[in-house]
Amino acid sequence: MSRYRFIEEQRSQYPVRLLCQVVAVPASGYYAWHHAQQLAVAPSEPAWETALVKVFGVHKRCYGTRRLQVALRKKGYWVGRQRLRTAMRRRGLRALQPKAFTPRTTDSTHGLRCAPNRLLNQPKPTQANRVWVSDITYLPLANGDWAYLCAFQDIASKQVVGWQVGATMPEELVTRALQRAFWSQPPAPGLLVHSDRGGQYCGNAYRQLLHEHQALRSQSRRGDCYDNGLG
Repeated sequence: MSRYRFIEEQRSQYPVRLLCQVVAVPASGYYAWHHAQQLAVAPSEPAWETALVKVFGVHKRCYGTRRLQVALRKKGYWVGRQRLRTAMRRRGLRALQPKAFTPRTTDSTHGLRCAPNRLLNQPKPTQANRVWVSDITYLPLANGDWAYLCAFQDIASKQVVGWQVGATMPEELVTRALQRAFWSQPPAPGLLVHSDRGGQYCGNAYRQLLHEHQALRSQSRRGDCYDNGLG
């Protein structure tokens, strides 16, 4: 039996330093041996933690505990999010927080000619099919992508007279929505159609469609988003 092991067996009854003096070994030597023995019998790293580190690296540090939990379950490791947080904190793993993306639906730097705001100082219409307003908005999808909705609304009736949804927002998104509006609510000549200064509302196809139905184009003033508040 080694002297260190003798001390280990007797330390519950006698002080360690006294035992070291009896067997003539330094106390520091015993504690170094004791620490090495603890490391030798320490449990190995759980397999799910090894998988956690690998998944975290594969996804370029972009996965938080929610998505890491899903990824680990696909590998057969059912681990709670709190355990994941603890393991990540212990290892210094911190998910990156990308800046949230918000689609921009209006680009007025297109260089095309815009129409004046014909709604300024005009009384609110009380009859339908006198003034329509339009705008484009974005819709978040379950898969993380975006869809774009263009709608035309009658100011007097508050009815949406035409709309179109698309994965992108070219001029065709607006012209299809407007064509639907003309089909559902054929207006009399002189209809006023108001929008913001986006390039989709300044294109040739859009202006031609208005001209064919004898409708007037109206757009917000530059730098004044409140002009299109009705849209």
